[in-house]
Amino acid sequence: LGDPLLQFAPFSSALEAGFWHQLTQKKLNDYRLDESPRCIKGHYYNGDPLGLPTRLTLEFSAFEVDGPTPARCCPAVGTLYNTNTLDAFKTTDKKALLDKEAKEIWDAIQSGAALKDPSILCRFVLLTFAVAALQLAYDGLCIKRGTTAVPYFLMKYTNDTVQMAQLGDWDSFFGDAKKVTVGVYDPCTLSQHPGWPLRNLLVLIAHRWGSKLDIVEVLCFRDRTLQGSRSIQHSLIFQIKLPDLALNSACPKGVGWEKNPKGAMGPRMVNLSECMDPKRLAESSVDLNLKLMRWRLVPSLDLDKVVNTKCLLLGAGTLGCNVARTLMGWGVRLITFVDNAKISYSNPVRQPLYEFEDCLGGGKSKAMAAVDRLTKIFPGVNGKGYNMSIPMPGHPVNFSQATLSQAQRDVEQLEKLISEHDVVFLLMDTRESRWLPTVIAASKRKLVVNAALGFDTFVVMRHGLKKPPVSQRSSLFSNIPGHKLGCYFCNDVVAPGDSTRDRTLDQQCTVSRPGLAMIAGALAVEMMVSILQHSEGGYAVASSSDDRMNEPPTSLGLVPHQIRGFLSRFDNVLPASLAFDKCTACSPIVSRTVLNMSSQMTFFDFVCAATHNLRGKLERKFYWQILVYLSDSVTV
Repeated sequence: LGDPLLQFAPFSSALEAGFWHQLTQKKLNDYRLDESPRCIKGHYYNGDPLGLPTRLTLEFSAFEVDGPTPARCCPAVGTLYNTNTLDAFKTTDKKALLDKEAKEIWDAIQSGAALKDPSILCRFVLLTFAVAALQLAYDGLCIKRGTTAVPYFLMKYTNDTVQMAQLGDWDSFFGDAKKVTVGVYDPCTLSQHPGWPLRNLLVLIAHRWGSKLDIVEVLCFRDRTLQGSRSIQHSLIFQIKLPDLALNSACPKGVGWEKNPKGAMGPRMVNLSECMDPKRLAESSVDLNLKLMRWRLVPSLDLDKVVNTKCLLLGAGTLGCNVARTLMGWGVRLITFVDNAKISYSNPVRQPLYEFEDCLGGGKSKAMAAVDRLTKIFPGVNGKGYNMSIPMPGHPVNFSQATLSQAQRDVEQLEKLISEHDVVFLLMDTRESRWLPTVIAASKRKLVVNAALGFDTFVVMRHGLKKPPVSQRSSLFSNIPGHKLGCYFCNDVVAPGDSTRDRTLDQQCTVSRPGLAMIAGALAVEMMVSILQHSEGGYAVASSSDDRMNEPPTSLGLVPHQIRGFLSRFDNVLPASLAFDKCTACSPIVSRTVLNMSSQMTFFDFVCAATHNLRGKLERKFYWQILVYLSDSVTV
């Protein structure tokens, strides 16, 4: 009848699914067979509805002891004891674990540690048994074979351990056992039936060991990901008795036809054309010829190096159109055009990227129309067009503010484009329009492929790809390394000037035999591809006509410096020439001027000096004297 004793409502453990998934991952990846105690953290909350028990919650974050605690919750630190076997779980002295935790709480009270960290007063113990031996054994077998999945395996197991071996180790693994366990990596999702891969495994076992076995236990191993964690809970295990297939038995009847839409057994036809993206179909089809080329004829062909090359085409006329079409045939994806002309009525018959409608209303911009047509031909191409002019020697820049501003933007844009691309094709009508791109590309060490037409002659050449000078010297009678090859202007005896002055309109056009541009354009691209296949790229030694009977340096053949064609004789020659040390475009004095001018003048200032201020001097002096003038005298 005295005062009642004070009673307490005990905690009710609430272990969420996320905790078990995280424990599985820890067991498989971190703990493995280690049974050492682990510190974990739970929390409790005082906002539950009336009638619910007081919950001590453990969720997926329980293993992050130093991590944040959920809002309006108090932390509770505990110890996880995870055993590897059921026997160990059963024989663990639970009272001793409880007494140990109680002693730690009492010690914290006595030492005052509980005052600094009151969460110690709510310590708990969690004893678990995680069945992970099967997954660990399977993972170990995969690691041994150097793969992520093993289709068939042999297995032995006890209450404590699981052993696995490869199918070929049958005799040494099982010996004379009459009962064996085999496993199959099972893709089937049916809860009561094994998958198709088990069929022929059972035939193999029956044929090789059927007479020796009483029982075969089969594990259909289903290793799946559920809610972000691995799980084998859907695996099946069953026992079967196999017949004895004699060694001379006839071949069993083959089965495996699927039911077609009519319900009959036979080949199943699927039409994917309507559900596949036509652009993806085009992309795979475009590359088919290239892949066949590599598979059947040129196994060492590096297609990725070609496809990923970024090509800048300066000129979108007859040569530019033919070069672009050939680049697409090689699978090149990024093609950029630069041109300032519009499409005229004479263009479409010779320039295959344009049509009659493109000429109407004054004509479309060639660069923009070329990009549009490339995209229509093959949507997978990444085409860009720039309608802009290239300042040229002998063509003075008008010093009005608007003209100067536009010219400056053009020079800056040209320099940016050359920097962003891997190969520059010079395909313009005039020789002087090739000078500035040659200067910029030489200073930035970009590969340049040049093509020019006459009436029935053409030249296709690669410019020497400059690099720091070396002590070795090359003579005119030996093959020349790529860094010593000349550019388009190295063979000229005069500096570039206005080649269209005092000429009629028809004289300003390049009058050529119709097939010449197709030949030269194709050879320009083929030269680029051969260079890319060479181990030294643009630095490759130049092949000459004398090398035609020798072993070619690449899987595609020779890598010449120049190809000079004569259509009237249907003949090509492969000359090679050294770079000229006084060249107006690539000589060391020009390169030094360009590389060192940043503190004194910009590229645009350099162009203004070369195209306007020195016009009279360009006509009266040899180019090397002018370059000395440029590097020593020009200031801005």
